[in-house]
Order: sequence, then structure tokens, then C-alpha cells
Amino acid sequence: MRYRAKLTEGLVTAANRPDHRGRPSRHSKYHRGVRTAIAGTGRTLVTLGLLILLFVVYQLWGTGIFTARAQENLKSDFRKELKAADDNPVIVAPTTVKPGVTTPTVPHDGPKPPPPTPPEGDVEGTISIQRIGINFAFVEGTSRDDLKKGPGHYPGTPLPGTLGNAAIAGHRTTYLHPFGDLDKMLTGDLIVITTKAGTFVYRVSQPWFKVKATDVWVVDNTPDPELTLTACHPKGSAEFRIVIKAKLVVNQSSRISIMTPFKPGAAASASQQHTLAESLSGQTKSLVPSFVFGFLAAAVGLAWWWAFRRWRLPRTWLIGVLFFLIALFPFYVYLERALPAGY
Repeated sequence: MRYRAKLTEGLVTAANRPDHRGRPSRHSKYHRGVRTAIAGTGRTLVTLGLLILLFVVYQLWGTGIFTARAQENLKSDFRKELKAADDNPVIVAPTTVKPGVTTPTVPHDGPKPPPPTPPEGDVEGTISIQRIGINFAFVEGTSRDDLKKGPGHYPGTPLPGTLGNAAIAGHRTTYLHPFGDLDKMLTGDLIVITTKAGTFVYRVSQPWFKVKATDVWVVDNTPDPELTLTACHPKGSAEFRIVIKAKLVVNQSSRISIMTPFKPGAAASASQQHTLAESLSGQTKSLVPSFVFGFLAAAVGLAWWWAFRRWRLPRTWLIGVLFFLIALFPFYVYLERALPAGY
């Protein structure tokens, strides 16, 4: 063993011994080049791994920053709309009892007419589910931008509290994942929805089941007042949809005037299919900004690397990290929008 160690040491020394002109031998240059290439490849792979890990962290938690801010604004807008509705109650027209005498105008204490459907992206009400601990404002629409704000009401389906199948979609893993725990709901659980027309309580009649992403029949209209909740399934994938079915508890809900049952247009199913596909596809308009901010982040990262090699100080490293993360954040924002499916 001692002889073998000496022999190995001699070979290494010979490989690194300079030639007769004092220059490093070709063997020495070759070994240094291999070691440099291996070290560079390793650093590159580690860096790419860290960047991917940071992007996953952004998707799971960073996207919630936008939703949290949107929820504050939506709930504030909804409170103002409720106050305005209370300040301007629906009244009945005065009627003539006898000539020259009319009854006073009084607030209407009967069932309220359903409010008009708000524009897409605007707040429609709140949804609260005690079983999974959520209380979110929901908007009209299920496009990608709509679902970033919170749960979204399917266009072309009835409003909650009216006859028919009201349907609401939401994310499971990103953007505060409002419907992340739909699979924990049980038969009999209550879902409370508040709109400008009142508060409506639904009881889960069918626990969760999964369907294909193209099975929009789950939001088809029904003759009775029902509610359907949908989200991507399984978590982190858009291959299937998880579905919850619930029925209106009439004696625990506000009364509402229903003139005629809801009848969706002939193109409703096609429109819903298009909306769902659009909400899970990438936004091509985000490709150019993602490339621009990607190059900017790369430039800041290279500048940070060069500065730290020149001045190996903790302060240099910390300042570099700060500027690199600032440049990286908008890159992740646009990259996430450009990629398919927000789940």
C-alpha cells in the first residue's frame, strides 16, 4: 500500500511538473481544464436548481400576494354595494285607498328581485365554507385574470339563490388556493353565499368526484336551485376537475323573486368550454416581458457574481442578493402568466 501511494504521488507530480522551458505540462493543463469544466457545470446546475425551486415557491406562495390585495379591494367594494343597497331599499308604489288619499310609501319586506349580473371581473358576493375554513369574495367570470382575484362565477349560469345550477370555480394550489381542500368536504356541509340579494345557504348533497377537464356538463342548468363548485384535480395538475354539488336550504336562505327559471343560451356550453380552456392556457402577451425581465435578471446575476469575485465581502453578497431578487420577481410574474395552467 505504501508503494502504491508513492507511485500515485509520483505520477501526479510528474503530470504537474513544468517542462524544460518552465511552462506547465500539457497533462497539467488538461487536468486543470477538466476540473474547471466539472466545477462550472456543477455550479450551473446548482444555480438552475435554486432558480426552479424559487419559482415553485413563488407559484405556491408568491402569487397569493396579488390575490390577497385583490380580496381586500373586492370585499371593500362589496361592503359599499351592500350599504348602498340598504340605503336605497326596494319600495312599493303608493296605492289609492279613496279619492285624494294615498297610502304612505313603505319599504318592501318581501322577496327581493335578483340583482343584475355584474361585469366580468367585478365582485359578485362572498362565499364561506366552515369545513375548510375559507371566506372569499368571488367575482363574475372564470378567465385567468378573474381567478387570480379569487373564486369566479361561471358566466352563463344562474346567480346564487335563484332557480338553476349556479357554478363557481377556484384555484387549488396557487393564488391563495381558495378551493384547495374541496376534497375534505362531506355530505351535509354548509356553504354560505352572500350577494346583494341576500344570504343563501347550500348543503352539500354529493361529496367530491372527479371528471375530465372537458366535461362541462357538470355546470349544466337544473330545475332546482343548486350550487356547483369546481377546481383542478389533482393538486398541481389540470388533467381533471374536482366537483362538489350542493342544494339550496330554502328555510335558511333569503327570499328572492324568481320570475322565470334560468334558461342559458344555446352557445352557453361552447362559451364555458372556451372560457375554461382560456383560463388554463398561457398568455402570449406575457412572453415578451418574461424574456426582457429574464435577460435583466441574468445581467444582474452576472454583475453580482463578478462583484463578489472581486470583493469577497458579506456586504457585497447581501447587496447582490437583494438586487438579484428584485430583478427576479417581475421575471417570475410574467413567466407564470406565460406558462399554461395556474392550477
